[in-house]
Amino acid sequence: MASSKSKNTVFLAVLAVLMIGGIGGGILISRNLGKTDQEVSRETAIAQLDKKLKKISVSETQPRKATVEIAGSNLAEELPDIGKYPLTVTGKGDINIEIVSSTEKATGGTDGWLIDVAEDFNSTHYMIDGQWATVSIRPIASGAAIDYIISGKYVPEGFTPSNELWGDMIAAENVKIEKIADRLAGNTAGILINKDTYQKLSDSYGTVDISAIVNATVKSEITMGYTNPYASSTGLNFLVSALEEFDSSDILSQNATEKFRSFQQNVPFVAYSTLQMREAAKNGVLDAFLMEYQGYYNATELRDYEFIPFGVRHDSPMYAVGDLSAEQNETLKVFTEYCMNEKSQNSAKKYGFNALDDYKSAKWNLTGKTLESAQKLWKTEKDSGSPVMAVFVADVSGSMGGAPLQNLQSSLINASQYINETNYVGLVSYSTGVTVNLPIAKFDLNQRSYFTGAVEDLSPGGNTATYDAVLVGLDLLRKAQEQAEAETGQKVKPLLFVLSDGETNVGNTLKDIRTIVTGMEVPCYTIGYNANLSALQELSAINEAASINADNDDVIYSLKSLFNAQM
Repeated sequence: MASSKSKNTVFLAVLAVLMIGGIGGGILISRNLGKTDQEVSRETAIAQLDKKLKKISVSETQPRKATVEIAGSNLAEELPDIGKYPLTVTGKGDINIEIVSSTEKATGGTDGWLIDVAEDFNSTHYMIDGQWATVSIRPIASGAAIDYIISGKYVPEGFTPSNELWGDMIAAENVKIEKIADRLAGNTAGILINKDTYQKLSDSYGTVDISAIVNATVKSEITMGYTNPYASSTGLNFLVSALEEFDSSDILSQNATEKFRSFQQNVPFVAYSTLQMREAAKNGVLDAFLMEYQGYYNATELRDYEFIPFGVRHDSPMYAVGDLSAEQNETLKVFTEYCMNEKSQNSAKKYGFNALDDYKSAKWNLTGKTLESAQKLWKTEKDSGSPVMAVFVADVSGSMGGAPLQNLQSSLINASQYINETNYVGLVSYSTGVTVNLPIAKFDLNQRSYFTGAVEDLSPGGNTATYDAVLVGLDLLRKAQEQAEAETGQKVKPLLFVLSDGETNVGNTLKDIRTIVTGMEVPCYTIGYNANLSALQELSAINEAASINADNDDVIYSLKSLFNAQM
């Protein structure tokens, strides 16, 4: 049974790595790799597309219905083994406790403050009843960390997220958790805004704060970007801050929901990482985006941006989790005190913490259950009433035979439960030629059944015509989008997901299709495994998408995160 579940999770990790905004190291934003100096209109791109399609061999298969599992998800099974997130400090004492930390203070380099403190603490040889007490540190993005804790798959003795919102949500799930310190090191979430936009808002609103920025976004005066609130502390903080601006008496009210929809119309995408937002801002897509002050302090290239603090402070509270022994509890408390001594706090300043202590934290008085409901509201309403239309483009060339294709099939089928029924989905596969396995349709139970059957029936063989398949996928999206918008009067958001394990060796090249992708303005998310990713990164870079280097061990959880953010 364990072997079967492992196979089922392999490919889902590939895709979901995308979404978590830093979940593991597979996400690459390709900066200007895919950019072209030639501006291409949509009309010109479509004309070029139609011309190239005449030379591409396209077949169709008759989709069949397959059984759809409605049992629901099992969070513990979806999560990858905790080994995916290695320890950055390993304690070797007679008494050792593990502490899960948010990534900005425990991954190393400019984000290594807690590593230094933990190593110093361990070297003091603090003794409890004649036993050496030490700590181990494991950095995990806070959204993923609480999934481990709530599911029970991995429960550390200590937990220090970026802000208190995650602790409130854990407590709401009846998990034993106790806050033992409000703050390890001072930090704030902030909105970075370029100086020209800042001056424009200052002229219009006087004070440039969260209220001015949210209202300016609703009025289409600026374009805003933020990170996935299911995964990111800053993204969750911003979501709640925005809803509080819309209706402070009830952030889940109809009034707040309607205003949130208006706000989202000027949010081009919810990023997986701060890096993706930064690149979008650099390329002129965004006027404002999110970052913690500690990250801003260390990113000297961003000093031309104004930093506007908002929401609750990100002071890294410390929690004890579960039933700790007396020795474990003392170790955690003593280490927490060590984090707050003069030496540790001076070190924190060098890493960019403790800089904006005059900023007062927002006071919301919200329960953990309300925060969870806010996340669900976001998933339902983030596309401002506009459905998403996605085509999955799957590599079924000969090199995909065996485990790679089996993992692709199981992951897509298992992850399909996280796609909203109001969205549209289609499937294309490719080897030497291109096959339309499932035409685009609304992802109701009927379409999901056809999707399951189409994915199950994929079989490998032949060469790799990746960019021919991209063109076919773009054509399907273009025609289905036009039809859906004409029928419903709703704007449709098109997306393309390319899943490949190798380089193109037949058909069009990336150079051949670059201007078409540019003019069509469809984000092309690419997922590569056991592959040379450079060409895939270039494809994703064209329209500000992300490229994922999948490690094949957390696919289900990664896809879940991706679909929560995009579908």
